[in-house]
Amino acid sequence: MNMLSILLVSVFVSAGGSKVRLKEESPGLLARAKVVGDVAAAAAKTRLPEARLVGAEIEVEDGKLIYSFDFKTGGKSGTDEVTVDATTGAVLTVEHETPRDERAEKQGEAKKSAAAKK
Repeated sequence: MNMLSILLVSVFVSAGGSKVRLKEESPGLLARAKVVGDVAAAAAKTRLPEARLVGAEIEVEDGKLIYSFDFKTGGKSGTDEVTVDATTGAVLTVEHETPRDERAEKQGEAKKSAAAKK
């Protein structure tokens, strides 16, 4: 494992007392971000103050570098996903994902990953 890999494994973000590992969709995305993960997570948390941060990722979606944060709210099924622009720190979307939506998204990501490996 090279030094870059070790560094990426140890990147965490926190919001409202919750701390999760920040995943990179592909290597080098964190280096391109102008807004650090904790600042983006705090911006996302303002939209869901009662929720607990359960997942975080930096990715490129529709050509834009974004952070994607998953939050869980007690008594509510599924998760809420908040996306934040990794360049400006602006909250872009807040969407509720049902368990069915989450499964469909994971299946779509698996297909996309498999196609990219071919």
